[in-house]
Amino acid sequence: MPGLAVVLALAGCTPDVEPPRDETSTSTSPSPSAPPTPRESAAAAPGSGRSVTLAFAGDVHFEGGVASLLDDPDATLGPLGDALASADIGVVNLESSLTTGGTPADKELEDADNRYWFRSPPAALELLDRSGVDVVSMANNHGADYGAAGLRDSLEAAEDADVDVIGIGDGRDQAFRPSVTKVGGTDVAVLAADASTLESEASIWDVGRSGPGIARAGSRLVTAVKQAAKANDVVAVYLHWGRENVGCPTAGQLDLASDLAAAGADVVVGAHAHQPQGAGLLGDTYVSYGLGNFLWYHGNQADTGVLRVTLRDGAVVDDAWVPGEIPEEGGQPRALSGSDRTDAVKDWEDLRGCTNLAPVLAQPKAPAADDADADDAKAALPAYASSVRRLPAALRDRMDDSSHTSSRCPVDLADLRLLLLTYVGYDGKAHGGQLVVHSDHASDVVAVFRELYRERFPIRRMQLVDDYAGDDDRSMAANNTSAFNCRNVAGQSSFSAHAYGAAVDLNPVENPYVTPGDVAPDAGREFVEIDRSAGADAPRGAIVADDVVVRAFARVVWSWGGTWNDPDFQHFFVA
Repeated sequence: MPGLAVVLALAGCTPDVEPPRDETSTSTSPSPSAPPTPRESAAAAPGSGRSVTLAFAGDVHFEGGVASLLDDPDATLGPLGDALASADIGVVNLESSLTTGGTPADKELEDADNRYWFRSPPAALELLDRSGVDVVSMANNHGADYGAAGLRDSLEAAEDADVDVIGIGDGRDQAFRPSVTKVGGTDVAVLAADASTLESEASIWDVGRSGPGIARAGSRLVTAVKQAAKANDVVAVYLHWGRENVGCPTAGQLDLASDLAAAGADVVVGAHAHQPQGAGLLGDTYVSYGLGNFLWYHGNQADTGVLRVTLRDGAVVDDAWVPGEIPEEGGQPRALSGSDRTDAVKDWEDLRGCTNLAPVLAQPKAPAADDADADDAKAALPAYASSVRRLPAALRDRMDDSSHTSSRCPVDLADLRLLLLTYVGYDGKAHGGQLVVHSDHASDVVAVFRELYRERFPIRRMQLVDDYAGDDDRSMAANNTSAFNCRNVAGQSSFSAHAYGAAVDLNPVENPYVTPGDVAPDAGREFVEIDRSAGADAPRGAIVADDVVVRAFARVVWSWGGTWNDPDFQHFFVA
């Protein structure tokens, strides 16, 4: 099935990123003819099974004092590794060859004063497995440090490991083959490739059709992303890129991120600068340019962390930076807490300034058990945020089974847009919500909810009707604010304005649809007789004549069903 492509980039120790070269290989099948068999994730995502949380950390190796961890059969990445282990899939970059033999490989293209050779015994994979890591990239400038012999040892170690090792292979097919994991019914594929300056002309650094080598970024990678996206719901590519000790992305990183986004990638994550870099949305694609070191043999660049990205129905809906610090002597990173944690997250958010990326709008959280009191409602709110996106493939598939099942639907899915909007909940706090509307009305609906947010009009929840299997009654009963649903007018054969993506129902419980002998939803009965005249002192969430809700929709020339003979107080629509 067409899916969500996620591209992740992590880096190592070379001075700059090399733009992808034009590759003229006639190979169009970077993965074997038999597709990878999905593994079952240890934990399924909550909710509908369409949510997946991926966690990424930066560079890991076992040099210097860190090597002693491998002598402890119980050692892990440390407490900060919990942020990896608790995700559905955890990914790291191993800056090392997995061998105890071989000889140092030639690195004639690298600065003679900046050459390093790293290797670790296969026990490194056991430690990563104990730490909750699921996928390990070796596509970097140290994966082939001990030549073809070291790579063969690495591939042999990977065969016996409980983690998936990607980005290296005995030939291109294996090197570009993804790790595939099934998470709650969602297939997640992770690939890896190196985009740093070549160490040497030796084929180990740019895998050939046969023989051991490392996957390189370029046209083969783009093809692999496209192919993996056709077969999986989520596709991740773990890249090695960037310039050391620079807080902003290079031109090569910007170009590569754009190319991968155009190929269908939805998340691009990276490291190698030895320090965090900015992250956010490039259109519909999530990009993180730098994760920094993680398990490292010194703490000269101490800032580190785990990036967690949550995807739901084919869209990135949340990101979180779990900050840490590498000790001065190196070793397991320490998790930050209190004001140190707050400051580190703020510093990470500020790195977005030189990236031209937009922040991710967090998705709805469950309402608080108790409504906020007046003081809570006056608490400071973050700035209103919104985005308008084409429907991701996974969401289109889901809607075909719920809100867009009829072949008679008057609008195509291609004409609809997914809106991510902040709103004020009944707890007085900012939440993220989702609506689907027609593209013609997207900007108007964004403007309406901007005004409601500014005026702190409370909304109980804002989820797609697909979360209720397209059942309008279930959605109303949950007091859910929703929009598109390809359904008829209640009790009639004609399409509702919702079927055109031209209507919104807001807080259905406080604003029920009242017809002779019936109230929908049933919980709305207690709100049928409230005073809805202009200026009335109505309960929270209830709509009255000429209030902020009615005025906001009127400004974009939408009408209110509350004026009908059979009033539908929740309903706003294009007249």
